[in-house]
Amino acid sequence: MQDTAADTPVEGTDPASSSPQAPARRPRRLLRVAAAAVAGLIMYLAFPPNVLGPDEGSASGLWPLAPVGVALLTLALRGLGAWSAALAGLVCGLFFFVPILPGLRPIGTDAWLGLSLTEAVYFAPMAAAMALVSRTRSWPLWIAALWVTQEFVRGRFPLGGFPWARLAFSQTDTPLTAYAALGGAPLTSFATALIGTLLAYAILQHRRRATALGLAGALAVPLAGVLVPTGQGSTRTGEKEAVVAVIQGNVPRSGMDFLGQRQAVLNNHVARTRELAAQVRAGQVPRPDLVVWPENSSDLDPYRDAEAYEVIDEAVKDVGVPVLVGALTLTPDGEEVENRGIVWDPENGPGDYYTKRHPVPFGEYVPFRDLLTAAVSRLERVSRDFARGTQDNRLRLGPAVVGDVICFEVAYDGIVRDAANGSGILVVQTNNATYGRTSLPWQQLAMSRLRAVEHDRPVLVAATSGISAIVAPDGRLVKQSREFTPDIQVASVPVRTSATISDRLGGLPEWLLALVGIIGIGVAVQARRRAAPDTLEG
Repeated sequence: MQDTAADTPVEGTDPASSSPQAPARRPRRLLRVAAAAVAGLIMYLAFPPNVLGPDEGSASGLWPLAPVGVALLTLALRGLGAWSAALAGLVCGLFFFVPILPGLRPIGTDAWLGLSLTEAVYFAPMAAAMALVSRTRSWPLWIAALWVTQEFVRGRFPLGGFPWARLAFSQTDTPLTAYAALGGAPLTSFATALIGTLLAYAILQHRRRATALGLAGALAVPLAGVLVPTGQGSTRTGEKEAVVAVIQGNVPRSGMDFLGQRQAVLNNHVARTRELAAQVRAGQVPRPDLVVWPENSSDLDPYRDAEAYEVIDEAVKDVGVPVLVGALTLTPDGEEVENRGIVWDPENGPGDYYTKRHPVPFGEYVPFRDLLTAAVSRLERVSRDFARGTQDNRLRLGPAVVGDVICFEVAYDGIVRDAANGSGILVVQTNNATYGRTSLPWQQLAMSRLRAVEHDRPVLVAATSGISAIVAPDGRLVKQSREFTPDIQVASVPVRTSATISDRLGGLPEWLLALVGIIGIGVAVQARRRAAPDTLEG
């Protein structure tokens, strides 16, 4: 296949800047930028919660709009020069991230808009590359791969990246969800973007056969996803089961000061655990094999505070099974804080633990502390930096090995993959009190549902204030809590040990797809160089 497109100009400086018709073309460029903004809004609507709003939302958004947004952005960029495309991409990113990240407003409007702008910047080089590769005949493939390239970089740089709002996370309960079991979230993002680029291809064609081919390709991607074999939500023959309990104790207040009342959060979780124990004794619920508390469920360091240790130990003894307790603890030197998930045994007390590997920049540690705290006094509220954990995130909890991830670590493929490797149940311990009644808890739940399918594991989401949930290996919600409401969830789940194709491939699909995007840029550059002499001769 020849990789040049005769119906588009040769890439170089923006034609509108040098042509006598430039004044007439500027409104067209503004129209393209406006279309890119609309594309960003359309993609935002694909993410949870849906248009009903956070209080009545769901773990799914208007998911078909994700490829529609990709298609519109592709059409808006086609034929633009690099700088014009980059501007359109930046605008698209702003109109996407600003409405998708308002949960950060309790921290500060500057934090919300600053992070939104930072994330939007990644769309600028992607858009410039999309405009460049749109001049080749294989552009639907290259552009779809460029979305993975952008997410690859955004999820790693700087400061470990922020892989929130990837296209895959809009496809929680859709025909594309099953792609996660083959190639993880990167393959799901690629499939979502490919539908959009094929739709754009169909729209641009002037021949019925080519239009039909593009539409058929766009339809084939979700149809193929339906045929992808995935795990079952119910227990298979001969498979072990575990009765699990998730405790949502709630917090005394929402926002940044949810820990403002000493021991209130811990007492809430102790009370719910004792209530669970009473229900078990009364025969109202089956006796669980393990219990999971959320991140920060103990607002005191149980290793240093004797009262906190005693109330946790008594509650665990009362329920009679191991409890995974989320607590903030000081390092031995007292200089840093650790965000831990601690296995608390009814006989032996606290034992093995996992420390969060990926602390939140500016929330759990302050990079360049001396410089930035002098400029932004609010950062002084992070009085101690959180230490980075180095422990294995697989823990023996009663009869099962659980893979523990803490809070926004669920967005990071590698951390979740490590947790799934060798464990039978995935656990997401989180504290959403600061972000309550915003879109962020719903988006986090959507990620957890995709991870269940990706690794064929049940997922237990334990949140201090919600949304807590028990998710079956097929992504189905078995139990789901309301926000800021104490809750006890008990269910029987399969304990899985098999590996999905995605587990076996590891990070390879993402690296390969990101590389395809880079290859597309190289192909486009070579096509431009070949076309340049022909243009000069003409």
